[in-house]
This record gives sequence, structure tokens and C-alpha cells, in this order.
Amino acid sequence: MDEVLAYLKQHKTYFLATVDAAGNPQVRPFGTIARFEGRLYIQTGKVKPVSDQMLAHPRIALCAMGDDGTWLRVEADTVLDDRLEARQAVLDAHPELAGMYAADDGNCEVFALEHATATFSSFTAEPRTVTF
Repeated sequence: MDEVLAYLKQHKTYFLATVDAAGNPQVRPFGTIARFEGRLYIQTGKVKPVSDQMLAHPRIALCAMGDDGTWLRVEADTVLDDRLEARQAVLDAHPELAGMYAADDGNCEVFALEHATATFSSFTAEPRTVTF
């Protein structure tokens, strides 16, 4: 998990894939990733469609690519964590969000990643998979 966190922090934008109510894939750039109580978390706003999508269909995928020709794919289940301290921990890891979110604003929400499979790939080496 630490290696996944380090990769996503180094390559600041990743793409998050969800499924909408009609069963269509939806992909958008994301940037939040934080470790809290031994799990990785992502953050969004309750008012965004991605929130509804993860609540209805918690299985997600994300993908990030480095300038060095490596990439990371993660498949995981998202689990809403509605605790104030979880929201605050993620926001503390991303101070750039302070103008848009507060842990107690009624909009900020965080999801833990569980049952995750992460695959590190490149054009020059065999893929390597880790689970957490």
C-alpha cells in the first residue's frame, strides 16, 4: 500500500473510473490520495455525480502514468467513511483543497479503498501486482 501511495503522490493526477446509474463507464481526473488508519482514502464532494456513483456501485478503477513510461492501475471497493476525523485527515494531506472543502461543511466526503489490487506496469518490465 505504501508503494501505491508513493506512486500516486509522485504522479499527482490519476484517472478514476466509476459506473453511472445507466451502467455507463465514467472517467475523470482526480488527485486526492491519503493514508489514514492504515487505509488509503480518496475525497470528493457529496454534490458530485462521482459520489452517487461510488455509493451505488462501489467497485472503482484508477490509473496513473508517469513520465518514465510506467503506470499504475488499481481496482478497489470504495467504502464511505463519514467520520469527521477521516475527512480532516484527508484534507490535512491536501491543503490545496482548503478553499473548496472543510471537514464539517456537509459536502466533503471520503472513501476508503478496500479489497484493492494494484498493478505496476511499464513497457520494459513484467507487470507486478500487490494487494491491500
